[in-house]
Amino acid sequence: MDQQQVAQYQTELENFRRMKDEFYASDPQSPFSKKQKSAFKGLHYFPPNLALRLELKLEPFPEYVEVELQTSTGDVQHFQRHGKIQFTVDGQPAQLTVYSNEHGLFLPFVDSLAGTETYPAGRYLEPQALDDGQLLVDFNLAYNPYCAYSPHWSCPLTPFENRLKLPIRAGEMLPDPAWGAPE
Repeated sequence: MDQQQVAQYQTELENFRRMKDEFYASDPQSPFSKKQKSAFKGLHYFPPNLALRLELKLEPFPEYVEVELQTSTGDVQHFQRHGKIQFTVDGQPAQLTVYSNEHGLFLPFVDSLAGTETYPAGRYLEPQALDDGQLLVDFNLAYNPYCAYSPHWSCPLTPFENRLKLPIRAGEMLPDPAWGAPE
């Protein structure tokens, strides 16, 4: 990316984050309770990290095997193991499994910052298919599932194969305790 593209990307990311904050603060579909909304001052994010905006080759599995992912409420959700992606973070190799369902591609992951800087149960991404057969995996868009804010939501738990032993310093960080406990 040249400097103009970087500036445009950062502006788009800032606008996206601002719109997300507005949604969480006021929309009836927000995962926050009224009490939480009154204390909410905006989500916490890592600074934009262009090194974690990746175009990666998806290595499809020979067969799409259906799996059941346990959820935060004890239910299960059905996905297919779609393929894997491989990448490096600060020189360290990493691999994640991409899942799919009727809603599209789904990439849950837990990084080594879980419980200290990132949500302990993991974060989510929806990779975008590119025209050249690759995936855009932008960790700057990594987000906490709604169950991080309210126990009324049922969120798939990150499978063991998507637990990284390295930090992903991009995207959404831990919820702020000042927002209060979910109701």
